[in-house]
Amino acid sequence: MIYLPNLLNLKNEIILASASPRRRLLLNLLGINFSTEIANINEDDFVSNEPEKIVMELAHKKAMEISKKFSDKIIIAADTLVFLNNELLTKPIDKNDAYSILMKLSDNTHQVFTGIAIYNPINSKYELDYEKTNVTFRQLDEKEVQTYIDTGSPMDKAGAYGIQDDFGAVFVSKIDGCYYNVVGLPLTKLYLMLKKIGELPSN
Repeated sequence: MIYLPNLLNLKNEIILASASPRRRLLLNLLGINFSTEIANINEDDFVSNEPEKIVMELAHKKAMEISKKFSDKIIIAADTLVFLNNELLTKPIDKNDAYSILMKLSDNTHQVFTGIAIYNPINSKYELDYEKTNVTFRQLDEKEVQTYIDTGSPMDKAGAYGIQDDFGAVFVSKIDGCYYNVVGLPLTKLYLMLKKIGELPSN
């Protein structure tokens, strides 16, 4: 197995500015040692009005908030949002809301955007970018949607579903773009950004 931190020339500790268990799992796939910190920002407070700019704005805020606590650690922050016809579909507030969101997604194609911000205070490098994936749902019926909601899984997810869930997986008929982006952290994009902010080799 290639040890990516050596390949990326990352010597200092990494902080993942996220409470998401899915992002922690994905970052573990890269073999990167990290710890987590939750950024105390209002995720409903943004000035941008375009999906890609909103997710980058929120990721930037998270990274800058955590960077105030750590001056010698690399900060990775991300924010994932779901849009259908430019309508933002947030985490459901209750089961009825989850049902409404999933039925909107039924037999439609929506977009998943993830903004990523990476700050390396050691060499003052900063990267900000986003990933977009188109996700198409097949037509869903009421019983299967209600069964999925009863598991509780949709309640902490933007768009009220997780593509990695048993039911979420069978709702999706097609994706165009990065699968890991839909889970919450586009790994190829993250890797390429980490390559850019890697520490300078010592002489």
